[in-house]
Amino acid sequence: MTSLKNQHVNRRSFLGNISKAGLLGAFGMAPLAGTAASILQRNEHDPEKRTEGHVFLCPPYLQNPTDTSITVMWITNKPTYSWVEFGEGDQLDMKAHHVTNGLVDANNTLHKIVLTDLKPNTTYKYKVKSKEIAEFKPYQLTYGETIESEVFEFTTVNPDAKEISWLVLNDIHDRPHSFKDLISMNGNDPYDFVFLNGDMFDYQTGEQQLIDHLFTPTTGMFASEKPFYFVRGNHETRGKFSRNIDDYFSNPEGRYYFSFTRGPVHAIVLDTGEDKEDDHPVYAGIVDFDHYREQQRDWLLRAVKTPAFKKAKFRVVMMHIPHYHSGEWHGTTHCRELFGPIFNEHNIDLFIAGHTHRYGVHMPEKGKFDFPIVIGGGPKEGLRTLIKIKADHKNLSLRMLKDDGTEVGKVDLKSKR
Repeated sequence: MTSLKNQHVNRRSFLGNISKAGLLGAFGMAPLAGTAASILQRNEHDPEKRTEGHVFLCPPYLQNPTDTSITVMWITNKPTYSWVEFGEGDQLDMKAHHVTNGLVDANNTLHKIVLTDLKPNTTYKYKVKSKEIAEFKPYQLTYGETIESEVFEFTTVNPDAKEISWLVLNDIHDRPHSFKDLISMNGNDPYDFVFLNGDMFDYQTGEQQLIDHLFTPTTGMFASEKPFYFVRGNHETRGKFSRNIDDYFSNPEGRYYFSFTRGPVHAIVLDTGEDKEDDHPVYAGIVDFDHYREQQRDWLLRAVKTPAFKKAKFRVVMMHIPHYHSGEWHGTTHCRELFGPIFNEHNIDLFIAGHTHRYGVHMPEKGKFDFPIVIGGGPKEGLRTLIKIKADHKNLSLRMLKDDGTEVGKVDLKSKR
């Protein structure tokens, strides 16, 4: 990160800045699908063929929060030089851009900038700016219009937090309206982040799908000010764009399996991969999830030996395919074989999954699993769920709400440590 103190910042709102582009819908005034899809007619693989005018294709969204850093991401329709202006209070007196091997990231449309050296448990305001690169010659660079977002805020992680709360969504399956329907059920209850537990899509078609079906609805509800974590479901591994979506997310440790600690909770996240055998004809010989899950098993054996895991008041596992109560498909049984014994041996307290489209809470079964398994529902109306978790050093409470607001599952745990 590069910081420039005492920089003068123009405080015009983003909407006023780009209203001439006719994209008020990009920030919640109208669905992006009706603007970016029909007005922009964007060619996501060729920036030169995108719409006239310079616009954001989605608001900024927050990733990978820590006590001293956070990642800000967004997408523009034209290649740019982009940066973040931020600061405490109302003073956006610092600037950050990303440098790779001495070169400032530029002439790109997907922007990922990490704000570092932040203060723990501190609220910052920020906005993003993107300056169009109209022409890029070896010895002459010509800039075009600069656009800026409205001002948002975020709070860095409190490493000494006494309590934590978060929301879990799963199996949205290309139904972007479900984000609003489900998140709205939380009301005004506080939460620190959202965990997206797989199958946000049916399969991956391209960048515009990510914009229309994930980034626009989530930023419209929370993601410009509350970060989210994303783990793949089996459907995120399908489709021509499945090998590109990694670029659009930033998880701890730079992958889909990772761990993090928030207050009294240590979370383990695993990427369960596909549900069928690797040699199934539909995969055409270009997947290797068995080996990938074995790599995660080896990582998990190390993760459960860390001080952060051992001293946590609560140990929570989140992954898309549950290793029990999801049939006997290969993905389920392979996860059961590799991960199940480790979960039991190292005293996991709670397990949260999706995949089956049948919500339910399954209490421990002797000889199988020694902890509650909570499976979220979806994707059809009447089956969708919002999972709410909060924990302090003594108690963990989980409530699962169906999309009509009724409670369809609960878990209350006392800390064993």
